[in-house]
Amino acid sequence: MNLFDVYPLYDVTPVSAKGLEITDDKKQTYLDFYGGHAVISIGHSHPHYINRIKTQLEKIGFYSNSVHNPLQKELADKLGELSDCNQYKLFLCNSGAEANENALKLASFHTGKSRVIAFTNSFHGRTSAAVATTDNLTINAPINRQQQVSFIDFDDIGGFKKEIEKGDVCAVIIESIQGVGGLDQPSADFFKNIASLCKKYNVVLIADEVQSGFGRSGLFFAFQHYGIVPDLISIAKGMGNGFPVGGVLIHPKFEASHGLLGTTFGGNHLACTASLAVLEVLEKEKLLENSKNMGEYFKEKAKQIPQVNEIKGKGLMLGLKFDFEVSELRKRLIFNQHIFTGGAKDKKVLRILPALNVNKKQIDQFFNALISELS
Repeated sequence: MNLFDVYPLYDVTPVSAKGLEITDDKKQTYLDFYGGHAVISIGHSHPHYINRIKTQLEKIGFYSNSVHNPLQKELADKLGELSDCNQYKLFLCNSGAEANENALKLASFHTGKSRVIAFTNSFHGRTSAAVATTDNLTINAPINRQQQVSFIDFDDIGGFKKEIEKGDVCAVIIESIQGVGGLDQPSADFFKNIASLCKKYNVVLIADEVQSGFGRSGLFFAFQHYGIVPDLISIAKGMGNGFPVGGVLIHPKFEASHGLLGTTFGGNHLACTASLAVLEVLEKEKLLENSKNMGEYFKEKAKQIPQVNEIKGKGLMLGLKFDFEVSELRKRLIFNQHIFTGGAKDKKVLRILPALNVNKKQIDQFFNALISELS
């Protein structure tokens, strides 16, 4: 049987990884400044993470959500403590797309409405409603386009008001820092205004923190840079450091009922353990502080590169914008300099998403390589 060919692949075969380094089948080492789409939050093969999962696997790896699993409550408590979101409740699932799918479903249940406002260049996942709120027609099949979604530009408050005042909107879904789209951010005034209008019109505000959460922006959640309180917060990616796990933080105004949401694998023992290990490392190693500090150091280094037109993002969710498309630069960084970076919908943006324990020496290594390939 052949694999269904949907991924364009670089000719690299990783076989092991530790910290920010990946080793391939030819024993070549690469510096990982992409983290597999921002998934690797505490570094590859972190010893605490490995030990936690090994120990749990020797006890029990999985059982269904029809029985008690105290690890779920332990995770909810730790997440609430470190994120300063104790007032929310936690629903666990398996991925960012599933988190957004459940958030949109909750919003529709809560309001009795179905239309969604999303934003230009957004990316929220590849499943039914999540992909419908993703601004990319090439990955929206006809069955997805049945969803009612209106796309607005960041900072177009007039356009936003016009849509929300129609009275049929159940949810507004927003990335505080766009990932796949290319690191664009709304202004603080725009974010505060849309939060206020959501309250006025009883519309659910969903903060998509799938990529920007768990310390990547320098705060636990990127929306916290804006001083607003979302109704629902979707999480995944860096939450499990490579283990498939996602979730939704749910404001107390939402009432739960048996069967309202559900999942087979979400919140299993191994997933909870992986996420707890991530939170413990984030706390012990002060990685939110490191994310902020190393992000500032990275930006200072980037300012010295004349070919960089714009430095985008916050913390360690960063982008460098050039006046040319970066696909060939990415290839040269991989095959000449042995460094992984990321691309974006904006083809002139190089995405930088290292683990949150990256250090100055590794950032210097990246810039030395970048200068070499730009010269």
